[in-house]
Amino acid sequence: MPSLILYNEKIDVLLIEKLKFCGGIMRIGEVGLLTNDVIRLANFYKLLLGIDNGSDNDVHQTILAEETMLTVYNDGSVKNNANQNMCIAFTVKDIDVEYERIVNMGIEIIEKPIIRPWGAKNMSFYDPDRNVVYLRSFRGEQIVTIDS
Repeated sequence: MPSLILYNEKIDVLLIEKLKFCGGIMRIGEVGLLTNDVIRLANFYKLLLGIDNGSDNDVHQTILAEETMLTVYNDGSVKNNANQNMCIAFTVKDIDVEYERIVNMGIEIIEKPIIRPWGAKNMSFYDPDRNVVYLRSFRGEQIVTIDS
């Protein structure tokens, strides 16, 4: 089950919250990446995640279709690609293996893998639209979840 992990970088605090909505837990249904170039950004995420969605649609592509979807979409507005208010994070088994793979892909690294105070080992890099992407792994594959 996906976790909602809220991280305030300025004060370096990790918060895990249950969201209550109409008596139940609200779940994130989709993360949509708005872009001017759906094919370029979708191809990046397909390569990163090792997924072939069989689509070359230039307006909308679903990359992941699990409980929380990942989509790439052009809503017709012009994007400035100065994305500074959001990031996307993926949990992986071995951050060091993934780091080498990302470097070999020629992707611009922001931060090499480092162990954080809360126990996760993170790295970060930019996608083609300069969204910040984190890969993370947890010691002993202990994944933090929200109980429903």
